[in-house]
Amino acid sequence: MKNYTSFEEIDYDLKRLDLERQIAFEELKGIKSDVKDDLRPIHWLQTVAKYVTKYGSLLLLKKIVK
Repeated sequence: MKNYTSFEEIDYDLKRLDLERQIAFEELKGIKSDVKDDLRPIHWLQTVAKYVTKYGSLLLLKKIVK
């Protein structure tokens, strides 16, 4: 625990902690919007299409090699 010698130190720490709290809150807002975008159905379809394309190209390559 920190020992304070003046009210200025206390005020400084309170302001710094308030700013850190505000920054953390804004970061959480950004993460929330990222998660919200990731859970949209169009994003799922894009991901599925990407994997289907990869899998299909591997199957085509196997048939060509045989």
